[in-house]
Amino acid sequence: MMNRRQFLARSALFGSAAWLTLGSPGKLLAAAAQGKALGIQLYMVLDAYQHDPIGTLKTLKAIGYTEIEAIVTSTAKTLRDQLNETGLRSPSMHFDSLGFEPGIDAAHVLGAQFIVSSMLPSIMQKEGKGAQPTYSLDEAKRTAEYANRLGEKAKKAGLQYAYHNHHLEFTDVGGGLTFYDVLLKETDHKLVQFELDCGWVHAGGKNPADYFKANPGRIPLMHAKDFLPGASDKNNFPGAELGRGTLDYKPIMAAADTSGLKHCFVEQEGPYARMSQLDAARVDFAYLRPLR
Repeated sequence: MMNRRQFLARSALFGSAAWLTLGSPGKLLAAAAQGKALGIQLYMVLDAYQHDPIGTLKTLKAIGYTEIEAIVTSTAKTLRDQLNETGLRSPSMHFDSLGFEPGIDAAHVLGAQFIVSSMLPSIMQKEGKGAQPTYSLDEAKRTAEYANRLGEKAKKAGLQYAYHNHHLEFTDVGGGLTFYDVLLKETDHKLVQFELDCGWVHAGGKNPADYFKANPGRIPLMHAKDFLPGASDKNNFPGAELGRGTLDYKPIMAAADTSGLKHCFVEQEGPYARMSQLDAARVDFAYLRPLR
């Protein structure tokens, strides 16, 4: 199975198992009823979803997830009808596999508030037919300008644009700043907000909690993600279930909630050699639910 970065890079070219002794479903659902909404990125269970869309969504609902961050693999109407049937909602969607204007239409169909780019530098590279992104200072400034334009279009359409990161955004661009710091500084707060992928922040050598603390109101969305300990190949990041990797999410969630987080989506990278996608979704929910 390709990892998410490979999947998104390709998409950006525009074109039921045991409960694993994690506690009873009743206890997890009771906890979910008492806490804030907890969501999952649809990509994480994409294989299961494509094999059995309704069954997969029903399983996610039974686990306790109430929100899906969408990627559209067929049509937005099909996904909307599936979510309605299974009692889930989609407040946010990634547009990379569709393109921005079709993504706006899809977001309206889904009833999403946020429209998110997953790999904006790669999208810009493809549109400009240029070289691969270098994550330099000049490129950070150009990316911020482009993000502002997307944000303006989204605002006119009644949506909020958000920028999702990977690890390369934390490349040093000089002056004590990272590529990501430049994006935060040079984008319009009203037009561009951020979805902080905490696993990729950590892979980039930074602390996710620090970004939440330093940027209240700018990061309404997050991905809760982790990688296996000892992963050192910068082109290969094997995903870990939450609580079984390298990140302690207790301080991260505390900082996120204080900062004004609105939606938290679990997302795990493959490969799924230890357990299935849906079993991993159970492990992740059981870990994060008490912190949310």
